[in-house]
This record gives sequence, structure tokens and C-alpha cells, in this order.
Amino acid sequence: MTHVRTIILGASHWHVPLYARGIVEEHEVIGVSDDDVSLVQELAEGWGAPVEDDWQKLVDLPDVGLAYVFGPHGGMPEKCLALIERGIPFVVEKPLGTSLAELSAVRQAAEAAGVPATVPLVQRGGPTDQWLAKAGRPTYQRTSFIAGPPSRYLDNANPWMLDPVEAGGGCLANLGPHFVDLFLQGCGESAAHVESRLSSVLHHQAVEDHASLILTTPEGREAIIEVGYAFPGSPLKRYCSFTSVGEAGFASVDSDGTATFTALDGTTEVEKIDVDSDPLYDPFVRSVARTLDDGFRGLPTLAQLENVMRPIWQAYDDQHGGKEHA
Repeated sequence: MTHVRTIILGASHWHVPLYARGIVEEHEVIGVSDDDVSLVQELAEGWGAPVEDDWQKLVDLPDVGLAYVFGPHGGMPEKCLALIERGIPFVVEKPLGTSLAELSAVRQAAEAAGVPATVPLVQRGGPTDQWLAKAGRPTYQRTSFIAGPPSRYLDNANPWMLDPVEAGGGCLANLGPHFVDLFLQGCGESAAHVESRLSSVLHHQAVEDHASLILTTPEGREAIIEVGYAFPGSPLKRYCSFTSVGEAGFASVDSDGTATFTALDGTTEVEKIDVDSDPLYDPFVRSVARTLDDGFRGLPTLAQLENVMRPIWQAYDDQHGGKEHA
């Protein structure tokens, strides 16, 4: 199989090492960019690719067949629009910009140009998603996903994640999309109403370290989603728990991977599953390679990301007087 010529933009993003093995095995990396090339030199050497501090030089390389877009959220729309102009399919990390308007503009441009794009909403189809699906189409769903403290972004060379201008927000914009997506995909609806609460009381950063959403669909289905940067720095990484209620019963997943499903007849099954999201990025890369020729068929779309981010940016608007993400 011929590996497609691929460029990696903004490669110091903390997720990139989770993609690295899949990328080297599935793609031919011809260029890596980052504002600070020293941060990505080792990755680039592993891929056998040159490094540039100017991402536009990579976009202008001949015969580029695929791009991965990372880096500060504020710079994502410009990179995506440049790729669309050149007809280059791309993978872009959520949230793709710092407002719904930026995301919508990229989605519209990609659709108009017929340029395929996908988003690593990697929880979709993962072990937690599959277990919750045992309950059937969710009527009520609850997620709690509390990651480590915001200081970890200083430790992993992504300090821009604590800048609301560059990141667009804190834990809600970063962690929330995965779980809004699981709920919307599970019930096959869009969120009609959102209630929210954001707080930065724990760490006193410019971005929130705790956020709670209540999403309601047109049919009255409901999701309660709690995310945060409130877990201590620890090998445990995070706390998480999930429940879903549907026509088939009640499913739950705990932080240690204990998964329980109780059917309508009262019978209960219990298993252990892997709740760590890090291993989900490698199979996503392989799905990208497998579906590139089909326009990433079956993978998350920009239109779906737009549905996911709409209630999230609305929550920021509601908390900040409707001015920051209008």
C-alpha cells in the first residue's frame, strides 16, 4: 500500500504523541511544523521528516495528500482554510477555533470545495460508548470526566491552553466535546436547550477548571455533563463515571472500569472495560488512512462537530453575557 504524503501542523500539541505510531505506520510524513521547532524535533526525527516553524511552507509543498491540524485553537481556522484552498483533506482537533462562527465558516468552505475533513472525537465507538449503548437510545445520560490540573499544560509545553484568547475556553471547550458528541450520536438528535455553570474557583486561572451542562433535546432527552481540571496530578490521570438510561435498561461505567448493565427484567451483567481515552487515538489514525479515499466515510464530520460545539459555545455566551462567542 502506498502511504499518502502527509503534513503535521502544530505538532507540539500534547495529543500528537498518541498519534505518532499510527502516523509513522500509515502515512508518509513529509513535513512537521511548530512555532517552536525544538519541541517537535524528536517527533519529526521519528517520522524522518523536516521541521519548519512556518506551517504555510508545508501547505505549499507539492502533492500533499493529507494534513493533521493541531496547535492553538485560535490558529486552527486559518490553517484549515489554507488547506481547503489547496484541496488537501485534513484531520483537525476539536474545537476548531474559538467560536461557532469560525467553525461554521470552515465547515461551509470545506463543503463548498468538496474537501474531506474529520475530527478525532475518539470516544465515539470506544469501550465506554459501546457499553452505554447496551441501555439503548439514551433518555437520560450522565457524564463526569475530571482530568488533571491546568498546570499540566505548562508541563507539557502547551501554555496557550490557559489563555482564553488562544484556547477559546478551558475544560469545557477541551473535554466537553467528546461527551456532548456521545449523547447526540446516541440519541440521534441535536441539543435544543442548554443550561450551564462554569467556575475557576479551584485554580484561579483565566480559563474555567470546572463546568456543568444540562442538555435537553427536542424530544426531552437529557444529558448532564460535568468536566473539569480538578483531579490532582497523579498516575491515575483522571476520575470518570458514566450512566445511561434507555428503553433497554440502565448502563453504568465507573472510574476503575467496572461496567454494569441492568436490563428491564432485572438481570445484571458486570465487566471490566478500559476507560483510558489515550489508546483510542491510534485506531483513529488507522481509520483515517483506511477511509481517506472515501472522504472519511463513517468518521466524525465538521457538521457533527458544529452540532457538538453549538451548545458549548452557547454555554460560554451565557456565562459571559453573550459577547465572547457570538
